[in-house]
Amino acid sequence: MSSSSSRTFWVGGNWKMNGSVAAIKELTSTFNAGSSPSDVEVVIGAPFVYVHLLSESLRKDWAVAGENCYVKASGAYTGEISPEMLKDVGAKWVILGHSERRNILQESDHFTAEKCVKALEAGLKVVLCVGELLEEREAGTTQQVVERQLAAAVNVLKEQDWSNIVVAYEPVWAIGTGKVATPEQAQETHAAIREYLKTAVSPKVAEETRIVYGGSVNGSNCKDAAQKPDVDGFLVGGASLKPEFLDIIKATQ
Repeated sequence: MSSSSSRTFWVGGNWKMNGSVAAIKELTSTFNAGSSPSDVEVVIGAPFVYVHLLSESLRKDWAVAGENCYVKASGAYTGEISPEMLKDVGAKWVILGHSERRNILQESDHFTAEKCVKALEAGLKVVLCVGELLEEREAGTTQQVVERQLAAAVNVLKEQDWSNIVVAYEPVWAIGTGKVATPEQAQETHAAIREYLKTAVSPKVAEETRIVYGGSVNGSNCKDAAQKPDVDGFLVGGASLKPEFLDIIKATQ
């Protein structure tokens, strides 16, 4: 069992396809006025069209993420956004492999892994999302699914790349459903992910990589999970669009 004391607690917001100029101005003024523990790293993922606004208006001790990117720096890829462009407008991070991209937009493990490589090369840090569907959990294949998703990235990344990656475990059945994996379920999967990284990459990477939980995280259920030794933070959906996000970043306090 590893102790999480050496890993900086990480909390990310993922606004998904939500927000407006007015709403973001109001929310950032709330976030900017709130207290944020100095030992917690905070990142907010916003839709492409709002990344620049957010990076200009958000407090400087928090970082901004894009919610996706493409695998090229520029070119004839109508409608796509490159990691270089995200960086240019103030993003420091990008969220890749979210289950909504894997399942609604049919993005493969391989394509997600390729995006990780390009984003890191462009100087962004990466939130790599993994997680199983309800039928996969019920069939007992959670670990195989998560390892398959991770293996695609492991195969194309260098060991040193992992210092710029946060792994977000999001059981798909718990995203936006109000169902939450119990702190024990989260800990069990996180520990297994760490064990996998130990053999697939290295013990150092396994020990140092933050593995965060996502899936209906809110102000009332985050405290118990935050106590688990292999839960190094959260990727928060709906609650990151509310002032309650300020409570979640204090889950360890």
